[in-house]
Amino acid sequence: MVFPVDHSEFPDQLKGMRHVLQERGLWINSLLMKCRDKCPVGSVTCCAKRLLEIQPDFQEQNSLIQEVIDAAGHLCIFLPKFHCKLNFIEYFWGAIKKYLRDHCDYKFATLQENLLKALKSVAVETIRKWEHRMWRWLEAYDDGLAAREAQLHVQKFSSQRYKSHWWVPEGLGVQLDG
Repeated sequence: MVFPVDHSEFPDQLKGMRHVLQERGLWINSLLMKCRDKCPVGSVTCCAKRLLEIQPDFQEQNSLIQEVIDAAGHLCIFLPKFHCKLNFIEYFWGAIKKYLRDHCDYKFATLQENLLKALKSVAVETIRKWEHRMWRWLEAYDDGLAAREAQLHVQKFSSQRYKSHWWVPEGLGVQLDG
């Protein structure tokens, strides 16, 4: 992706999409660099960006953030966006907000003081149990279950019955710790 140092025209500079595609024999004259909106579904040659992103070596490349996390010896897991059941951080933030509501005197200074206490109030064991619950949802969806069947699948592992998918029961943290 970088010109070699001894390259006369552009030493030690990044190659552009056009140059990379030309090297691979994939360049098409009058090809757009990037589609104006989204690439059309199923399209392969709509733009240079799409041509590059379907190349196997580009698909296998981890993102910079994943490489940094992996290099630090941690596991990097990307969870689906906008799906509270598949993102256990939502349960964590729910517990934090509940703690802050329970210890509220409607002063900003108190909120600032209580924030660190709220963050520390959730036990690691509880977070791990939320993670395990999230994996149960993923398994249910991977098995092809619809939302209602997936909910029944996950509930069979828990004695707690939920009234709503947005509501985290008050005693959830205590129940999961026990």
